[in-house]
Amino acid sequence: MPLDTVRIVDRGERQVARSIVVNAPVRDVFALVVNPHRHHELDGSGTVRDQAKGPEQITQGDTFTVRMKIWGLPYAITSTAIEVLPDRVVEWQHPGGHRWRYDFEELGPTQTRVIETFDYRESKMARLYELMRYPARNARSIERTLERLARKQCSR
Repeated sequence: MPLDTVRIVDRGERQVARSIVVNAPVRDVFALVVNPHRHHELDGSGTVRDQAKGPEQITQGDTFTVRMKIWGLPYAITSTAIEVLPDRVVEWQHPGGHRWRYDFEELGPTQTRVIETFDYRESKMARLYELMRYPARNARSIERTLERLARKQCSR
C-alpha cells in the first residue's frame, strides 16, 4: 500500500473505519495518538481545539477533556479511555456512548498501519447520527485525520 493512501475498512454495522500506512515506528505513532493534548494536531474535522485537560499519555480508565467547536459553538467533551494497549490500541468513549478507536499494526521498524474507527453501535443517539449524516461526515474527517497523521513527524 502506498503511503498516504487511505483505505476503507469494513468493521460492520454502525462503524466507520479507515486505514493508512504511516512511515514511522509504531511506538511514535501510538505516543502521538495516546496524548489528548496533541489531538488538535491530527484532527481532520476542524472541531478539536488545542486546550485539553488530563494526562499526557492516557491509560485505561483515564478521563480527559478536549475543547471543541462545531457550527461556531464552543464546548468541551470529557471522554473515558476504555481500552489502551501500548503500541496496539487506543479507544475512548464519549458520554453519549459512541467510541473512537485507533488500532496500530507494526509493519516494520519504520512503518505502521493505523486504523481509525468511529463506532456508534452503543450510542444513545445512533439513529439521530444517521439522520444527520454523521457517519459520512466522520468518514471524511477520519480520512483527513489519517492523512495528517501520515504526514506528521510522530515523535517530539
